[in-house]
Amino acid sequence: MRVLGRDGGDGPVGHLGRYRARDGSPGARVGVDLDRPHVVLIVGKRGAGKSYTMGVLAEELATTGGVSPVLGDPMGAFRSLAAAECVPGRTVEPAVPAGALSPRSWCALLGLDPEGAAGALVWRAAREADTLAGMAADVAGAEATRAARRAARNHLRLAERWGVFDPDAAPLSGDGGCVVLPLAGRDRAATNAVVAGVADRCYERCVDADAGRLPWLLLDEAHAFFEGVASTALRRLLTRGRGPGVSLVAATQRPGALPATAISQADILVVHRLTGRADREALAGARPAYLSGALDDRLPTAVGDALVIDDATETVNTVTVRERLTPHDGASPRASARAETPSTDADTETVE
Repeated sequence: MRVLGRDGGDGPVGHLGRYRARDGSPGARVGVDLDRPHVVLIVGKRGAGKSYTMGVLAEELATTGGVSPVLGDPMGAFRSLAAAECVPGRTVEPAVPAGALSPRSWCALLGLDPEGAAGALVWRAAREADTLAGMAADVAGAEATRAARRAARNHLRLAERWGVFDPDAAPLSGDGGCVVLPLAGRDRAATNAVVAGVADRCYERCVDADAGRLPWLLLDEAHAFFEGVASTALRRLLTRGRGPGVSLVAATQRPGALPATAISQADILVVHRLTGRADREALAGARPAYLSGALDDRLPTAVGDALVIDDATETVNTVTVRERLTPHDGASPRASARAETPSTDADTETVE
């Protein structure tokens, strides 16, 4: 088996699929290195297979020792992965301690100017307290105008209604298996707060050598988080996460909406079918020197096929992703699947 992300050595390997030969026939099995930290970027238009590929990686990580995958699921595409008996995993309600966010992140999260009266109060409260109750108490006792205290307090009450800040939030790593965070249907600011807190905790635990298993953070629809308050924490994982041992897997149908570092820092780039001009141009700008010809000429057209650019081995190959072990919940609903059984001719009333 050829292994992506590894130029020699050994260690755990996940089964990704098979190389596709030029004549379209399946070739050798292809794996992906799960021993070292990586930044993996998976892109493709809707329905091309990007979430499916992320599910394959999550399945492989869930059964690998020494790693702890956490998957942020903003579209409900991975419900069955956590419930399947063939893959160890569990669903954990998304929550982080209020202290997991920096003062700057708190102001950005609530849409407050740090230099304004209410923003300055929230900044100070986030610096002095690590719970929402403590932040509210700090605001109430601050020397400020009544209007400023009221505005800051109202913004903190809004954050409390999101229901994602918990001083006793369950740990997301330690015993293996894949942890799925169900983020669908929640306020975008709240999901960004959760992802920012999780990303920061993964990084800090690794820096403090307290991580145990190496964390992998997997994010579907990643552009929504790079455009929000989670962006700072995710950029840190992109540029500095691999050193202490944090891996990031980001899937998106809008690579053009990602920061340039998301593409340039990815050591494994998995490209499914893309048709948007801005998205194709974003990838073309990061074309490696070892890719012969134009990237557009190599993009796959079949669902489930992907062009994989592997920086470790400096190779570019087309891969057919293997079938999932768990059901895939990412397909669009179909009316035909929900229609009632058609009536027989004898049961049909004719209207004249």
